Amino acid sequence: MDGIHDLGGMQGFGPVDVDHGGHVTMADWENRMWAIARTTGAPDWTVDWWRHITERLPPHVYLDVPYFEKWMLTYTTGFITSGVFSAEDLLADRDPTANSPDAPRHDLTEVLEQLRNGTSSTRKDIPDAPRFTVGQPVRTQADVYADHTRLPRYARGRTGTIIAHHGAYLLPDLNARGVKKHEHHYTVSFTAKELWGAEASAVDTVKLDLWESYLVQTG
Repeated sequence: MDGIHDLGGMQGFGPVDVDHGGHVTMADWENRMWAIARTTGAPDWTVDWWRHITERLPPHVYLDVPYFEKWMLTYTTGFITSGVFSAEDLLADRDPTANSPDAPRHDLTEVLEQLRNGTSSTRKDIPDAPRFTVGQPVRTQADVYADHTRLPRYARGRTGTIIAHHGAYLLPDLNARGVKKHEHHYTVSFTAKELWGAEASAVDTVKLDLWESYLVQTG
């Protein structure tokens, strides 16, 4: 869906301040939210479904709340929709694990070790041959109707060149709805002028990883 989360190319927000002295100190509640995110979930969750929930936050909330508060709102919505607990449980401050004495407990060292060693990929070999080849010019789709997509608004209807093919991966647009479909996946290079117009730098490029259904052949 198109929303306030898709800020690329939008004007009026000013520069991003990244001067934090090389270290970011997290508040205690942010550390707890990180721990919740790394040790909980529900079987029906996917990363694309999770992103779609975040994208549905009201614009003023999305822009104003801290990063980990977005996580908290997303996880809360996910837990309720998946039946882990109810809105009534939340409002009444009831512990949904109170009747589950065997609920697992996680040690920080254990979680960090799992994160270091746990790698996953949605790559899969498919019988369909890739439609495009490295070096081929392509144009992105101008219209997108998916609830969730990884084709940013600023790159729609633009022409670029394929510089890499990575095999087939789950298509996020469908994965957000629980539908598993693999598509060929490419890196496409765009000139800054193609994306941002005549005043953009003549030497800069932007490289995007895009799925096959996002692309159409030029010429």
